[in-house]
Amino acid sequence: MKRKIMAVTLTAAMLAGLAAVPVWADDAGSDEGKVLNIYCWNEEFKSRLTDHYPGYEEVDGTHGKIGDVDVVWNITPSDDNAYQNNLDETLLKQADASADDKIDLFLVEADYALKYVNTDYTMPVADLGITEDEVADQYQYTKDVMTDADGNLKGLSWQGCPGTMIYRRDIAKEVFGTDDPAEVQKKVADWDTFKATAEELKEKGYQMTSTVNDSYRVFSNNVSTPWVVDGKITVDDNIKNWVDMSKEMVDAGETATYELWSDDWSKGFFKDSNVFAYFGPAWFIDFSMSADQDGSVGKDGGWAATEGPQGFYCGGTWITAATGTDNPTLVADIMRTMTTNVDVMKEIVTADNDFVNNKPAMEEMAADESYGDAVLGGQNPLAMFCAGADKIDLSNMSIYDQGCNEEFQNAMKNYFEGNATYDEALDLFYKAVVEKYPELSY
Repeated sequence: MKRKIMAVTLTAAMLAGLAAVPVWADDAGSDEGKVLNIYCWNEEFKSRLTDHYPGYEEVDGTHGKIGDVDVVWNITPSDDNAYQNNLDETLLKQADASADDKIDLFLVEADYALKYVNTDYTMPVADLGITEDEVADQYQYTKDVMTDADGNLKGLSWQGCPGTMIYRRDIAKEVFGTDDPAEVQKKVADWDTFKATAEELKEKGYQMTSTVNDSYRVFSNNVSTPWVVDGKITVDDNIKNWVDMSKEMVDAGETATYELWSDDWSKGFFKDSNVFAYFGPAWFIDFSMSADQDGSVGKDGGWAATEGPQGFYCGGTWITAATGTDNPTLVADIMRTMTTNVDVMKEIVTADNDFVNNKPAMEEMAADESYGDAVLGGQNPLAMFCAGADKIDLSNMSIYDQGCNEEFQNAMKNYFEGNATYDEALDLFYKAVVEKYPELSY
């Protein structure tokens, strides 16, 4: 899909007091559709809607009901770009599709959001009747991600994704004598200190991280230039800094070269591993660190969070309305309820430990001494997340981020493992990116 693409880049059921008939039903025209098709890549948004959208009834794994509307979930995993390929193919047929087959709502991630934002396949939220005042309390970067070249806001998110360094309390106590986040932060205050602490951990038989790729996004979020400038691929100095530090740490046995989300990488979530830390946002802590599995560090609250060497963000999921939807009123209500309703926002925090996209709500909960994340031993990390969310800068974002980031990490694995020089690995990167994006040069 190359149409007008420009390089600008989840148990509370019904809320108390709400009417049995959803508000949107009073506003919907009689000609609106009776099938709501939602496209996404995993169960996260489905669980958020099932648990927190008033009146949602689950039918089975791929179907639900909202009033008299059938909800159909089309879930395609992201592996090998399958989700985007499926979405693209269906969007191309949107104009000619029958009403019951049209995509009404679909989800996008930050790394490829602009691919869809800058097309006619996504609707401005203003066209759904959602005003600037309604989204005024959302973190600015979450709106920047979804704003097209003409200034139109094309999607909304219920979550913010500033990141922290997540470390094992038992290892910190053994090696540093304390697991207090403020004290551990002193051991990772900047990258030089981080590297020195990795050496200290290695002497005790521990690895700083599971893989070099754990720290990659921290570096890539702090670049001064985008991946592509005037059609030419560039490698920012801060990306090279990651390469240099990573090579030293791999050679010293302080980390490994596993791919993110691989089985070897995720072994560090368990007590019998020697991995000290991971980097990730709020959703990663509860959604991805095997906290529900016996033997995991998180099941017994064995992790803690601290700021780490640099601020960063990771991921994020945005709700977009597909142009041509025959359910605009319901789509708008889902967007409003899930991303602007303060009660729902707070419910998502307490039920799911997600960091939500509402600044006043998050600042209030950051100061709430009764709130804590069990995976983090009861620690309330929200103040750290709030501070991080305000500092996120997306000025160097581009439509090429996902491809370039993936191919760079793939190529550098050869260098880290001694199978190529840096220049040879860099050449592999360039060639892979040009194959993926033929319009680019290097």
